[in-house]
Amino acid sequence: MLRIPLPPQLVEQAREYAAGRLTPAEPRNAATVVLLRPSAQGSSAGGPSVYLLRRQTSMAFAGGMCVFPGGGVDPRDFEAHVDWEGPTPAEWAVRLGTDEETALALVCAAVRETFEESGVLLAGTSPHTVVADTTGEDWEVDRVALEKRDLAFTEFLARRGLVLRADLLGVWSGWLTPVFEPRRYRTWFFVAEMPEGQRTRDVSSESSSVAWLPARSAVEAVDAAEMLMLPPTYLTCLEIAQHDTPEHVLAAAEGRRVEMFTPQVVGEGEDATLSMPESLRALVEARLGGADG
Repeated sequence: MLRIPLPPQLVEQAREYAAGRLTPAEPRNAATVVLLRPSAQGSSAGGPSVYLLRRQTSMAFAGGMCVFPGGGVDPRDFEAHVDWEGPTPAEWAVRLGTDEETALALVCAAVRETFEESGVLLAGTSPHTVVADTTGEDWEVDRVALEKRDLAFTEFLARRGLVLRADLLGVWSGWLTPVFEPRRYRTWFFVAEMPEGQRTRDVSSESSSVAWLPARSAVEAVDAAEMLMLPPTYLTCLEIAQHDTPEHVLAAAEGRRVEMFTPQVVGEGEDATLSMPESLRALVEARLGGADG
């Protein structure tokens, strides 16, 4: 059995569902962004570095797990009437495999959640610029208001005269939380390079620590049981590690179309793991070895 490292609590939840003690929850739409920057050691370090947050252990969903910035769509993300640079909502709808209204909300959620959880803002004062620094006190006031949902993202952009840089995002994949999870998300994964001049900050109230790690180093830490990740995060890091630079990742994202994948538990006991998209099986085999499961 080819086995992706699986947090033990997921196995227990799967057993509870199989025993009829859990009712499937309705999934909520969400967006997550893999922030990228070149690794300090170059491509030999194992791909570009990715920005990871370790979620508070008290969090109801994925507590203690290392994740990318992201979160659920705010209903006000659907009301976006903002200056926009990049593919149209209709073009995003094709890439994301959804309708135009949802596609627009997902792109807004991706940019908003990245700002809320890392301090990085994919927006500028013109279609071809990006805000150079978001560390000032006035930016932090707005970021906290967004995080608390006291401020709509569209209002924030309009008030500051900012253009949403949808062109800086690439489409990567889509994952639907397994049926046995008490909280479920239909999550679209995006990729984006860290804007020049900006810097990430440990600002999210949902994280206990943050770190930039070469993608391969993150995979190795999970394999060594030094870090916990849900399988979609692990597999994304494994994919990212196959590329030398952020530019190569974004080039690989061009032309991608999301096909939402729902993992299922396969195997028993210590062999229990989650199923994966067939397109990733060869990567996992090369990484972990083992027979085709």
